[in-house]
Amino acid sequence: MTLTIDNSTGTQGMLSRDEFRAALEDALKGREAKNASFSKAWADGVLTREHFARWAENHYHYVGPFADYLGYIYGNTPDRFTDAKDFLLQNMYEEELADIRHTDLLIRFAEACGTTRERIENPENMNAVTRGLQAWCYAVAMREHFVVATAALVVGLESQVPSIYKKQIVPLRETYKFSEDEIEFFDLHITSDEVHGERGYQIVLNHADTPELQQRCLQLVRWGADMRFSYTKALYDTYVAPSL
Repeated sequence: MTLTIDNSTGTQGMLSRDEFRAALEDALKGREAKNASFSKAWADGVLTREHFARWAENHYHYVGPFADYLGYIYGNTPDRFTDAKDFLLQNMYEEELADIRHTDLLIRFAEACGTTRERIENPENMNAVTRGLQAWCYAVAMREHFVVATAALVVGLESQVPSIYKKQIVPLRETYKFSEDEIEFFDLHITSDEVHGERGYQIVLNHADTPELQQRCLQLVRWGADMRFSYTKALYDTYVAPSL
């Protein structure tokens, strides 16, 4: 597979492991989806169950194919990188085959908000920005070097989840009065994605072994964070702002 390097990253030497870790974390700063307008409205307690239903109908089409994204990365990962392949398989298993599929938990929450499985699964009910995020995830997973795709999707996207949901689960309980059973989707991902995010970091730190790969990883982490922030902001602009 041919790796394409954006000239805007410049020519830099190899970063040490500690420098690279700090640079990956810095690439997320200022772009976190927890600070987007929809997330802020959620935390402030101004949303309705109808708004959450629209969120779920979109979120399903972003996270629903996550095992598919990981499957493409797995197929692009050479056999000798057993740690990366094992992580991808475990992540896919947890998404699809563990005690309960993560998307079923999402649908349970969505139904508590007043929508239906049929509406959630219908791609007509996601907005254009969500379609763009889904397409970007597929494109990165299919086309990028496996370590770059891991940086984009696991570090840039998945590692943000605990910080987002820790901020959102409290008002779901205390302000919006959902039951623990209805919000299991969020509780589960606070724990699981903390583990996934850290393992993603370790794979990127271990296998981005050239300056070009390091810089491409940093670029895709920034892009991934930008994509998730834009997706979250578009939910507010599309579904919340017109109703206020």
